[in-house]
Amino acid sequence: MSDIPRGGVHRTAKLASLPLGAAGRAAAGWGRRLAGADGEEISAQLSARSAEQLFAVLGELKGGAMKFGQALSIFEAAVPDELAEPYREALTKLQSSAPPMPARDVHRVLAEQLGRGWRERFADFDDEPTAAASIGQVHRAVWHDGRDVAVKVQYPGADTALLADLRQLGRFSRILQPLVPGMEIKPLIAELRDRMAEELDYRDEADNQRVFAEAFAGDPEIKVPRVVASSPKTVISEWITGRPLSSIIRDGDQPTRDEAGRLLSEFHYASPPRTGLLHADPHPGNFQLMADGRLAVIDFGAVARLPNGSPMVLQQMTRLALLGDSEQLMELLRSEGFVRPGMQLDPDDVLAYLGPFAEPLHTERFRFSRRWLQRQAERVGDLRSPDFRTGRALNLPPQHLLVHRVTFGTLGVMCQLGAEVPLRGIVSHWQPVITEGSDPEPGP
Repeated sequence: MSDIPRGGVHRTAKLASLPLGAAGRAAAGWGRRLAGADGEEISAQLSARSAEQLFAVLGELKGGAMKFGQALSIFEAAVPDELAEPYREALTKLQSSAPPMPARDVHRVLAEQLGRGWRERFADFDDEPTAAASIGQVHRAVWHDGRDVAVKVQYPGADTALLADLRQLGRFSRILQPLVPGMEIKPLIAELRDRMAEELDYRDEADNQRVFAEAFAGDPEIKVPRVVASSPKTVISEWITGRPLSSIIRDGDQPTRDEAGRLLSEFHYASPPRTGLLHADPHPGNFQLMADGRLAVIDFGAVARLPNGSPMVLQQMTRLALLGDSEQLMELLRSEGFVRPGMQLDPDDVLAYLGPFAEPLHTERFRFSRRWLQRQAERVGDLRSPDFRTGRALNLPPQHLLVHRVTFGTLGVMCQLGAEVPLRGIVSHWQPVITEGSDPEPGP
């Protein structure tokens, strides 16, 4: 297949097969239970098959379908262990791979974007892609001046497929929800739909990357490759080599996990004050640990624009939750539109809901884990829980949605790493308002 499958009927049929397939497997499993088969074994088999189908379809279709799958991958750590294993491997594959585009189509895009003499710009160009993702794939090449470069080429038809997929997935969100326990599907799809159009012009991505590369130039811990050239559907930047966080999550030793978590935290909290931007695609495929110890960061198509740094209201909310000041926290939430109109809430209930999210800032070092994130997802997602009822009365204003998702996505990656991170010190350095007036609790 030479590009993203663009036919509306074909793509709709593929996406529709996901909920229909899940429903069929559930019915078959119910029949096997009636016949006396082991319930836990059946559930595990159903989860594995659902995961396999879900991510095979999303990966094949690329576009918005695959982007949705990659967004889910960030939150894999929140899925309960008994359900997570079949999803884990499939999600990891989606973070860095997809069926590649044939060389002749790559050449056609490069000729359209760089001119018929595009080969003269390169001393060498490898037709085999090194990575393939949601709307483009990457090739290794040598620029005419001898520099090793990464050439990112957008799939033909990405623009049409991207938005069409997200509209279709939005229609299926209620049926898809059981396939991904622990995550709210509909708002995620809506937010992706609002942001994805910005990723289609690679000149915008290149401009974002230039800002980050300039801000982190010479940094001893963070490496952002410099942009060499760009056009609407191609971006060429310095080649970097490192170990992806997805590999460290899979089999890295503990010191490597801890260091990767520390560097990821440093980049996340340092970016707004240093660049006025926030890297908004924190899945593990976008970060690599280099041999010299630096964290390399790639893919700047999605960013949050924060010219004044991280929103002060979010910093103040975290500070009040950390201090345990329920009355002022409640007052701030109401004044800033975080409480749905007409809802009556007890300040102590609000603190009980938000306070545990500030737990990593109570001590000098905090051990992130899948179990910690699962506990947060369980308490706010359990229909019988007081926290669930409190959460239903709260509201997240649209202007804060992306920052919220990226922050929790970053925490999710640190939980996948199982990293022990000196988060309080990092946050105190870059967002000192948050820890102002609070003292760390003694460590274990």
